[in-house]
Amino acid sequence: MNQIAADAAAISFVPRADGVRLACRFVAGEGPLLLFLPGYMSDMEGGKAQAVFAHARETGRACLLLDYSGCGASEGRFEDGTLAIWRDDVLALVDHFWPQGQIVPIGSSMGGWLALLVALARAERVAGLIGIAAAPDFTSWGFTEEQKKQLREEGRIVEPSDYGDPYVTTLGFWESGQANQLLAGEIALDCPVRLLHGQQDEVVPWQIAIRAAACLRSADIQTLLVKNGDHRLSRDGDIALLLRLVDGLLENA
Repeated sequence: MNQIAADAAAISFVPRADGVRLACRFVAGEGPLLLFLPGYMSDMEGGKAQAVFAHARETGRACLLLDYSGCGASEGRFEDGTLAIWRDDVLALVDHFWPQGQIVPIGSSMGGWLALLVALARAERVAGLIGIAAAPDFTSWGFTEEQKKQLREEGRIVEPSDYGDPYVTTLGFWESGQANQLLAGEIALDCPVRLLHGQQDEVVPWQIAIRAAACLRSADIQTLLVKNGDHRLSRDGDIALLLRLVDGLLENA
């Protein structure tokens, strides 16, 4: 890696108004800004995020990776995070690095929910959006009534995870999710949207992509189902498909 590429890949820290420093990687280039949003308990070191960042560098595109507060290299406690706080973390970093230009949020799992919320908050600047196994409203459909009862009574639940540390969900996060539901009405976005989902996804049912597509106001919606794809969609072919979707949106931006 040459020095310019190394500098572009270096982690930066941007303080929030309360002093918590948010970790991110930014590479300058031609807009729109590619903005990758990781999933729950994930970070910017994941394979899809790194692939998008490398592709942006190779093609001279602006790109921003980030860790939400309490996640990855960012400061803060994970259990203090909520959907609204993490949305605001993203908006603060976008406004810091790319205060006026167009953006293309690319969100994985929970990051797909955040991508929609970020796009709604900056609707006039969104040139397109990509959801990868996007999970809008998962605090509603992703928990049993027993789990919701435990959240209300105990303030948190802990679940096993196939990806490492157990999943911890707090009452604060759950309540924030319930306050930011999107699938009960129109999602007022008019930009092109691409929803990529594996039909073997055992975490987020692929039918959620169909529901999201139906709610989106835009007429330019494509839902791509990968018949043997799992939740991660991190195989070489999955990532190649993702990068083709990115290029397709940028060509028309």
